[in-house]
Amino acid sequence: MTKTPEQWLEEVSPQERTKGILKLFLGYAPGVGKTYGMLGEAIRRRSRGEDVVVGIVETHGRKATAELAAQLEQVPMRKIEYKGTVFEEMDPDAIIKRNPRVVLVDELAHTNIPGSKHRKRYEDVLDLVEAKMEVLSTVNVQHLESIAPTVGAITGIKIRETVPDWVLEHANEIVMVDLTPEALQNRMKRGEVYHTEKVDQALRNFFRRGNLIALRELALRQVAEQVDRSLESYMEQKNIQDLWPVRERIAVCFSSNPRAQYLIARAARMARRMDAELFAIYVDIGHDTSEQDQNSLNANIQFSESLGAKVVKLKGKEVAAATAEFVREKHVTQVIFGRTAVEGWRKYLYMTAIHRFLRDAPAVDVHIVTQEND
Repeated sequence: MTKTPEQWLEEVSPQERTKGILKLFLGYAPGVGKTYGMLGEAIRRRSRGEDVVVGIVETHGRKATAELAAQLEQVPMRKIEYKGTVFEEMDPDAIIKRNPRVVLVDELAHTNIPGSKHRKRYEDVLDLVEAKMEVLSTVNVQHLESIAPTVGAITGIKIRETVPDWVLEHANEIVMVDLTPEALQNRMKRGEVYHTEKVDQALRNFFRRGNLIALRELALRQVAEQVDRSLESYMEQKNIQDLWPVRERIAVCFSSNPRAQYLIARAARMARRMDAELFAIYVDIGHDTSEQDQNSLNANIQFSESLGAKVVKLKGKEVAAATAEFVREKHVTQVIFGRTAVEGWRKYLYMTAIHRFLRDAPAVDVHIVTQEND
């Protein structure tokens, strides 16, 4: 029976230390050295006395990779006949029976031959983690389900094999295997990635320098997001309330007022200059009930998303309290409020709300952006 993502996540949760461990070697393109790096770690660990086996390693005819793989015990593959041809696939049941401490499983996004225990190799890997093994595996960023369409648009090549994002999000450790695009292209030209007759075509297509730069950035951002999640989880576990501003996070508070788009645009420019994560916060206090208000609110939301902001809708009795709670939970470092040039009691109410936010929020930088009335 196929398990749901929720069932898999419950079983492989990093907090559940009685289970196994999943460590991924992430690359941005074939040939950067993921499998070689995984094998190198496995050999070092075996030299320290750990029980290490190979579930499957795809050498792709690369001599250096094959030489490393030959130094490790290989669990026999399972032979499966499909449409008159016999194929070999990894045998997760044989690995579980062998019960090593560490098992190597290359190419996480691989689709198994029909007749295998699972349709996808990542499902085999999760079985091994459930059996309390430590699994070392590899994947390229283009095989992430949410990133594959972007990579297809950049490279013009459709990515057919993918891994759900939730699998990577719940890995215990992700190692970025990096190489500059120029070094990867040189490795290609020396015939270390593909056979020489395929090199020129590959360099003109998928391995163009612009493609490689874009793919590398996608991989680096993926690892950065993983680090952010790990830090946030650690701070929650340790109940750390103070900000650790290792990366700027900006929040801009907007309303249904059409003038809020000026405020959002200012915040987006600040976020770009700082390479900061941007949240656009709308607090629903029950005032925007008319059709006109809803239309202008939706326009502001669409405008925020078009500038790359993560739109967050909150409910509360007070804008200040709801915003302060969000800022604390997400470790926001800078908050932007807007105000129109008003006087009298409206100015008093506005300043009272700002003071309440400062009272309830952690120590953050607050920016007030004044907008003239139309």
